[in-house]
Amino acid sequence: MLQVDDIHTYYGSSHILQGISLAVEEGQTVALLGRNGAGKTTTLKTIMGILSPSKGSIQYRGIPINGMKPFEIARLGLGLVPEDRRIYPDFSVLENLEIARRSNVERKRWNTIRVFQLFPKLEEIRGRKGHQLSGGEQQMLAIARALMGNPQCLLLDEPSEGLAPLIVTALVEAVNEIKTEGMNILVSEQNSQFCAKVTDKAYIIDNGKVVFEGVMRDLMESQERLRRHLVL
Repeated sequence: MLQVDDIHTYYGSSHILQGISLAVEEGQTVALLGRNGAGKTTTLKTIMGILSPSKGSIQYRGIPINGMKPFEIARLGLGLVPEDRRIYPDFSVLENLEIARRSNVERKRWNTIRVFQLFPKLEEIRGRKGHQLSGGEQQMLAIARALMGNPQCLLLDEPSEGLAPLIVTALVEAVNEIKTEGMNILVSEQNSQFCAKVTDKAYIIDNGKVVFEGVMRDLMESQERLRRHLVL
């Protein structure tokens, strides 16, 4: 589905990603775990073409996507929910969703009816402006908006960050429901407990390098590794 091989990405002269390799297989939900500044967001931005790697290759369904523009990568079936959500503040919830609608694809599972079933709260506040939403409501809207593009692989950047426990629980339920629709998901997170409830496989990134790859369940049983690389 998604293959990243030996990616090196710079911000100016700063060498942020130093040989990152990872894969999302068909039907998988994968966690990319690490502390702040480890390189998680840079990895997702590089996959989506927002940043250009200086070395390495990225393939989506066997198609090389290095050098493609973000909108071209999105059209292939990759959807990004950014860490800062990027909700249009002066648009209503419904307008934020409609602007992302993409129906000229084979898979047309996601529309406003379907995302309102996934996030009933959004239907209740469908006329509310983006700047009037709470952090949790914004996160729900950001995920719903990405789904409106009917992607086949969803990239979630820090979805649980800064949210109340009840909202995080609701997001766990939503992500697991999205999985049942056959969505492939790559989750960038600091919160290992969140990932333990939604992902099958895990990578840990530290200082721009992958330092662990394995089954999520096995990672959660290794307290020493969690303490060394993650915020508990």
